[in-house]
Amino acid sequence: MKTYLTDIIPKIKRYSEKLDNLTLLMNQHWVVIDELQNSKFVYIFRNNFELLISQNGKVEKGKWEYLGNNSLLIERKDVSYLFRHGFFDSNILALKVDGKNEYTFLINENNYNNDLNSIDKVLNFLETKYLRIIPLNQMRKNNIPEIELVTPKELILDKELNVVGNDFGKYGYLDRQGNVVIDYIYDGAYDFSEEFARVYKTINNQDIYGFIDKYGNEIIPLEYEYSICFSEGLAVVRLNKKFGYIDYSNKVVIDIQFNDANSFKNGKAKVKKGSKFYYINLKGEVI
Repeated sequence: MKTYLTDIIPKIKRYSEKLDNLTLLMNQHWVVIDELQNSKFVYIFRNNFELLISQNGKVEKGKWEYLGNNSLLIERKDVSYLFRHGFFDSNILALKVDGKNEYTFLINENNYNNDLNSIDKVLNFLETKYLRIIPLNQMRKNNIPEIELVTPKELILDKELNVVGNDFGKYGYLDRQGNVVIDYIYDGAYDFSEEFARVYKTINNQDIYGFIDKYGNEIIPLEYEYSICFSEGLAVVRLNKKFGYIDYSNKVVIDIQFNDANSFKNGKAKVKKGSKFYYINLKGEVI
């Protein structure tokens, strides 16, 4: 599969699904974007981890496996490929080649047929759909014509604090009136949950996560490899490639020991340790 260098993926990462959303991945017709070949490659990820690869109607069988930590293994013709999470939604699957800053793009044919048939069209689609532009109050301040930079559908301010990115790829928060409440200093930002929002900065090509309050104070320092928003008083964090849970004060409540972990819902969370999946309660006890 041909790979491409692009800087758009880190900018839209906050909109992405995780690769463990297998129901979104499986049984779709993922078409590989490859402008150097006239052949059409379609990848179908089956429920039994069988991979069907169709080239102009000729089918090859391979295997696939989700390895956790947003990693995907693809095996075909006695060759194995390891991909990392790049970007994933119901339309586009961008997989990062392990060890490289390059991406391979697959398009969900069930949704888009022949509309997204080149890398330029794919990148334009992603930019149009996901990248936010300069907010209204900044445009007026700098005398920038609104019609050139923003349309109403691109700037929906329906929350007390709304994540908005500028055209430099930095994120901050606006109130409902379009005023900047938290400045554009983050490389990624997420909606508030339980009075906190997770944010990250990219340092030496590594995303470092933490949490801020509604005034922009970094309540939990940016020191984690990854995090998930607070749910039922606890947030998933990752350090040294292991997952655990912290509370609002950044105290580790459930030890950082898991290979994968999910947010709590109704008092329980699904975790993985080694090759075993099971559920724990809010005290970290197996249930």
